[in-house]
Amino acid sequence: SLQTALRGLAAKFALQQGFDGLTSLASFYTPTPRQQKLITRAVEREGDFARGWAHAFTADKFGEATTHWRKLMDRVQRGVGNPCPLILIGIPDSVIAV
Repeated sequence: SLQTALRGLAAKFALQQGFDGLTSLASFYTPTPRQQKLITRAVEREGDFARGWAHAFTADKFGEATTHWRKLMDRVQRGVGNPCPLILIGIPDSVIAV
């Protein structure tokens, strides 16, 4: 459930922190020029900085290709990692405090 909720959680965090432009991110991180372009385009689409930033940030950092439980299970079922023992931990969105 975390993958589905990430964008909303990031938007809530952005609103709580008062993110209203690229310079307001400075106390947390400095987006690369590529990320700045992604954020700017997302803000234009969303019509709001917090939602646009959340969309761009989660798509760039937590895309389904690398962090989604379904993708992980597909790899495990194909035998990736075999014979190494694996511990798989899924994090539900209910444990995230924003």
